[in-house]
Amino acid sequence: MSVSTNKPAAKSTAKQAAPDHGTGTPEHPATQQSVTWLILVYRVPSEPTRLRAAVWRRLRNLGAIYMQNSAAAVPRTAQSERAMRTLRNEIVESMAGKAFLVNSTSIIGENELVDMFNEARNDEYEEILDKCRDFHAGVEKEVKEEHFTYGELEENEEDLGKLRGWYEKVKARDVLGAPLAGKVAEALEECTTTLEEFAARVYEADNAAM
Repeated sequence: MSVSTNKPAAKSTAKQAAPDHGTGTPEHPATQQSVTWLILVYRVPSEPTRLRAAVWRRLRNLGAIYMQNSAAAVPRTAQSERAMRTLRNEIVESMAGKAFLVNSTSIIGENELVDMFNEARNDEYEEILDKCRDFHAGVEKEVKEEHFTYGELEENEEDLGKLRGWYEKVKARDVLGAPLAGKVAEALEECTTTLEEFAARVYEADNAAM
């Protein structure tokens, strides 16, 4: 196949390659299409300090990341937009502060922003993985001590339910596909298998006692 080398074609190629805002790179396959970001820039009174803490908690629960002090970003979804608009309104109306909500699809250095967002999700996934390891260790302890009771089984079921609920919350805000998501899903499946095996031991002990 021949390749054209005339100058007009070269100019056309340069124009097509120019608009690079950091999205759609091989490092971030989840961002082949441009991400729309919501950026909340705010200022609240220094006193009482609970106001700043309240805003920080709300943004953290939403999965937002701080670009710098009092400037947080999150990918735009229907849920995140409702939450950010509500928070902006509360800062202005209830906290006597100032807040601006920016909607942007063009951010220079967006790759770094995507990395920061995914790292935040991976940190949360790592916490869940740690708790999964604790879950296995806890069940193993009950097996060694032969505590094959329905009370222990119910307690382990509740613990696993909490882990699943935690995972669903993180997964809901993991809109850019953090690498550890699949590993956590596998870890929870392994926890389910461990629980089922423990349940079988409880049923066996119950039948033997009859």
